[in-house]
Amino acid sequence: MYDARYPYFIPAYSNYHHWQRPYPPVDPNTLYQSANQSQKILQEARMVLTKFAESKEFDTELMNAAQASNHEEVRRLIHSIGDISSKIEVHFNPDSIRLEFSSNDANSDCCHVIIALRW
Repeated sequence: MYDARYPYFIPAYSNYHHWQRPYPPVDPNTLYQSANQSQKILQEARMVLTKFAESKEFDTELMNAAQASNHEEVRRLIHSIGDISSKIEVHFNPDSIRLEFSSNDANSDCCHVIIALRW
């Protein structure tokens, strides 16, 4: 069936995949680097989650700062947990907190780890 919008005739009985342009060879380097960077970010996320899970005092401080809309104090508290080198975006509302961890390398937007918790 010929359609002027599509100048190539491909019979219905043909194996269409034989007509497709081949993809370039795969290069696993970016995936490899992203996975390695993600492991580092996950370790830092685990450190934050461990603090939340082990310290109701810390949780109370964090929630009080969030309730007062004190974004700087919320960020300070999260960074005070330990040696966190990842970039962390913090979003919160009366029902939840959302932390988005990403690589701190300005040249690489390789990976993100998002944690969303209810409170």
